[in-house]
Amino acid sequence: MMRKFAMLWVLLLCQMTAWAHKASDSYLIMDITGSTVTVQWDIALRDIDFALGLDRDGNAEITWGELRARQSDVAAWALSRLTLTRSGVCPLALTSLQVDEHTDGGYAVLHLSGVCQGATGALGLQYRLLFDLDSLHRGLLRLNLDGATHTTVLSPTSGLVQYGAVQASRWAPFSQYLVEGIWHIWIGFDHILFLLALLLPSVLVLEMRRWQGVRSFGMAFREVLWVVTSFTAAHSITLSLAALGLVSLPSSLVETAIALSVVLAAANNLSPVVEYRRWLVAFGFGLIHGFGFASVLAELGLPADALVLSLLGFNAGVEVGQMAIVAGFLPIAFLLRNTRFYLRGVFILGSWLTILVALIWLLERAFDLKILSA
Repeated sequence: MMRKFAMLWVLLLCQMTAWAHKASDSYLIMDITGSTVTVQWDIALRDIDFALGLDRDGNAEITWGELRARQSDVAAWALSRLTLTRSGVCPLALTSLQVDEHTDGGYAVLHLSGVCQGATGALGLQYRLLFDLDSLHRGLLRLNLDGATHTTVLSPTSGLVQYGAVQASRWAPFSQYLVEGIWHIWIGFDHILFLLALLLPSVLVLEMRRWQGVRSFGMAFREVLWVVTSFTAAHSITLSLAALGLVSLPSSLVETAIALSVVLAAANNLSPVVEYRRWLVAFGFGLIHGFGFASVLAELGLPADALVLSLLGFNAGVEVGQMAIVAGFLPIAFLLRNTRFYLRGVFILGSWLTILVALIWLLERAFDLKILSA
């Protein structure tokens, strides 16, 4: 049983290592005024390579020459997966192709333009990029439609949407960013692993330098409540400061510090430095994780006319996502807390493997290496 668990844990953490930076996203910025359409579409080079095979020399690096040589193929592939309608189809064409760097690597920047058949009425949008190859892929849309701003996360279940010319509700930005916050905590594998490293000892107590199960569920619940609340408060502070442009840190420094936080949180389980106030660890490193969440908002952008609602929605979504993780983890961990399986397999072995994975992230991010990342 222990050996099977160890193999499953290793496979899971290796997969999380490959996905560490973030899951597959593309960024759509659309400006539609009347019948005139302009679009900027940022698509990760690794995703285009996955779909079309850009890396002709097989050196795991996509050059500008390799991208430019396939420009017509890239445009045809992308345009076949995006449909706009307004009183009829809005045909789009590529006007220019560029390359830009995002926090997770190189992106092709497609500039598109077109003219709709109608200048008024509802806008229909169907997004299908990569859904046939990667169900975790998401499109992050920022749409300016006749002066009204809309933001949406496009998924396989919400890739077909329709927008009126006027914002439907003043609370729409809150609900949209709520969904986005939930989604981005669930695909933020380094954030999840940091949280789990702090949660692993929540059902244990250190007595005579030995870990033992807590006596009651209430003790474990209070510990988890302190940890999650502290983490939420901390990352909400720095997320808001960064999103408002009041504080800015280099993304490479933030990503490296996040990996280090995972290493230290897991190491504290094996050799406790902070024994009883892990909420302090959660708060201290949560400040760094907030800058990581802020990078998501920086890519998508915040609507100026609904800034507060969008921030509140995103923070609430992150909190809902965290509580879903806690709700799934805590009852099972409490039931298993006194078993050898939990003490040796989940807690000790899990902490060691977490350190290993986080160290790989740390080396990759600090020295711009590719060890296990795709």
